[in-house]
Amino acid sequence: MVPRRKLTNAMFTELPMRRPLFAVLLLAAVFFMSASVGAAERPAPDAPFEPDVGADEGVAIFAGGCFWCMEQAFDEVDGVVSTTSGYTGGHLADPSYRDVTAETSGHAEALKVVYKTDEVDYDHLLDTFWHNIDPTDAGGQFCDRGDSYRSEIFYVNDAQKQAAEASKTALQNDPDAPSPIVTKIVAAKTFYPAEDYHQNYYQKNSLRYKFYKNSCRRTATLEKRWGEKAGGPDS
Repeated sequence: MVPRRKLTNAMFTELPMRRPLFAVLLLAAVFFMSASVGAAERPAPDAPFEPDVGADEGVAIFAGGCFWCMEQAFDEVDGVVSTTSGYTGGHLADPSYRDVTAETSGHAEALKVVYKTDEVDYDHLLDTFWHNIDPTDAGGQFCDRGDSYRSEIFYVNDAQKQAAEASKTALQNDPDAPSPIVTKIVAAKTFYPAEDYHQNYYQKNSLRYKFYKNSCRRTATLEKRWGEKAGGPDS
């Protein structure tokens, strides 16, 4: 028979010393489980976009090169409630600005536009989008080069898809519009808001923004491509 191990005073004195280690392990397990649950709740980069707005609001997502400039253009449209600079269209979860500009994430700098559907329609937003980009540039936009600065329309439902395709076709058939139009129209996927310092950059850092925009010759290029229509109906 194997003798029972006797409880000695030494064993009792060891127990309190083991409690901190046990507590650390327990906390680590809880943290790991919480992190796993949080990761599971976050949508994957290629998950369909789920609008998170009220019944009287709509969401539009566009990529038009530098999101600072796109933000300014859409903030000036009556009926637009908010604009958020961010990243979408790629394969990397929770991308940073560095990830995106490194051209390894597949994401584009993009803008999420929330608007009042009874004040402005999607066709008007499309008009604003087209006239604030160079749709003939397949290598980026203006002075910003690379796929992350591509122009793209991300539709969030079938109605937007049809409207976007119709607007593109109309431009392709317009002899006065720039050509060829290389801007793609794709289904919207998970949208990741950009870092806080990018939001409303044109307002928070107006001097730097104006210098950047002028150096990129964005306005001059838009006028060359679109003439009097440059900037859209609200310019």
